[in-house]
Amino acid sequence: MNRKEIDERVIQQYIKDEETMIFIFAQWCINNDLDPELLYEKAYPHQGRNPKLKKALEQTISKKESESISDAALIEVLSVFGNDDLAFTVAEYLNG
Repeated sequence: MNRKEIDERVIQQYIKDEETMIFIFAQWCINNDLDPELLYEKAYPHQGRNPKLKKALEQTISKKESESISDAALIEVLSVFGNDDLAFTVAEYLNG
């Protein structure tokens, strides 16, 4: 495998992991009766709609069917991907 192929694989894995992170956020919101788009907009008011979030919402399931996602796990996943503003917004919500 040459360097270009390795770089492409790394990029593709990052994109896949980012999509997983967005799905976890969306499912956590569904599980907590929150609107993921509103929460995202509060964290990033100047970004507009996020097409990746919309795609993730299409994949979510009802909270009855979903496994629990802990608040701490969500905040950690968001932080790992540099979504500190969104992690802060989630923490703000949790702290009332």
